[in-house]
Amino acid sequence: MSIIKKVMTLALLALPLVATAQKKDSIGTVIDEVVWVVGDEAILRSDVEALRMQSAMEGVKWSGNPDCTIPEQIAVQKLFKHQAQIDSIEVTDADVAQEVEQQISYWLEMVDGSRERLEEYKHQNLTQIRADLREEMKDRQMVQKMKQKLVEDIAVTPAEVRRYFSALPQDSLPFVPTEVEVQIVQLTPKIEQEELNRVKDELRNYTERVNKGETRFQTLAQLYSEDPGSARRGGELGLMGRGTLDPAFAAVAFNLTDPKKVSKIVESEFGFHIIQLIEKRGDKVNVRHILRKPVVSQESVDRALGRLDSIAADLRAEKFSFEDAASLISDDKDTRNAKGLLSTDQMRTGKTSSKFRMQDLPAEIAKAVDTLKVGEISNAFQMINQRGKTVCVIAKLKSRTEGHKASVTEDFQIMKDVVLNKRREDRIHQWVVDKIKSTYTRLNDDYKDCNFEYEGWIK
Repeated sequence: MSIIKKVMTLALLALPLVATAQKKDSIGTVIDEVVWVVGDEAILRSDVEALRMQSAMEGVKWSGNPDCTIPEQIAVQKLFKHQAQIDSIEVTDADVAQEVEQQISYWLEMVDGSRERLEEYKHQNLTQIRADLREEMKDRQMVQKMKQKLVEDIAVTPAEVRRYFSALPQDSLPFVPTEVEVQIVQLTPKIEQEELNRVKDELRNYTERVNKGETRFQTLAQLYSEDPGSARRGGELGLMGRGTLDPAFAAVAFNLTDPKKVSKIVESEFGFHIIQLIEKRGDKVNVRHILRKPVVSQESVDRALGRLDSIAADLRAEKFSFEDAASLISDDKDTRNAKGLLSTDQMRTGKTSSKFRMQDLPAEIAKAVDTLKVGEISNAFQMINQRGKTVCVIAKLKSRTEGHKASVTEDFQIMKDVVLNKRREDRIHQWVVDKIKSTYTRLNDDYKDCNFEYEGWIK
């Protein structure tokens, strides 16, 4: 079949869609209609409004006129999805399920953990929300893989990077903010046995109340759990893979078989838990839990701070190196094997690097090193780490690179990334433009005056 015949066939298929996909209420007012057709895919006005409402819920700001930008983005995603199907790009059910649960958890946090409020906002029950999300997340992952395939062969040479930036005016060069490298030695204050016993007795009491039918597990989680994210949802975590959970927690959660039973007390790196099974699905489990954290006494904190101040004094006297102290004394497993050096994967910023902007450091560490000169060591201080535990720390400013205009000699990797991303964006943009040219499209008259990002929609 020739390309012209294909387009004509799609056009004939699409015309009935436009004519029949309009829904009317009892007095004849259109309440839904096809506003775009891309190939043999229809975009309904309700699709546009659903994305607009979701964007408002998540605080997403659209560039340009949202009335034009939102349907165009939906249309572009359909182009990528169609090509992904042609290229037999696949995604796993496990990856889709994980992203679905993450999205639901995110939405629940935005409505204070209220399932009822989420269902009211989405005009669907949670089962329907999950089903719709499953299709949406599957499409999103396919589109992402398709984009990656389109640009996977793009590379740039050092000569290309130099040529690109030599052609830019000086005031267009990217600004590299001040960055620092920081090393730490950490000691975790010891928790007294009496405090450990108190926390365990609380959890045993909760278990007894649930087993006797006096109180629902969800109610106790809302009242007493110290995991704020799940407490608002009655302790529910959502479907989780074993690798995303603390190993000790996962070992117990995945061995639960009876949803009516409460687990034994589990100690994780976050504190102490009791767990109740909700469901198992494939290699994932959904549980609810109650987390209680033992409180560190001020006396224990003071002892750890005093020891660290003594270590800092010895380091300043050059009795041993900071690297040795980090490797032999520090109890922070994330940095101990890196000679105390913080890296951004520990801080969960999405990339691995030992260089931080000050605002990306934990606030207490940033404050401690802000006035230090390179090579200097801070006094001991206490902070709450990313696991919610009280720890005591001394920090050393290993290096500081002041903010400056990027240069090829000092910031080659940054400049290379700029050029690489530009090449990828250009290829994606051109692919979309070419795809629009070879694809049947039909737009509602409401969109004929839009200033679209991609040319060729109106034919």
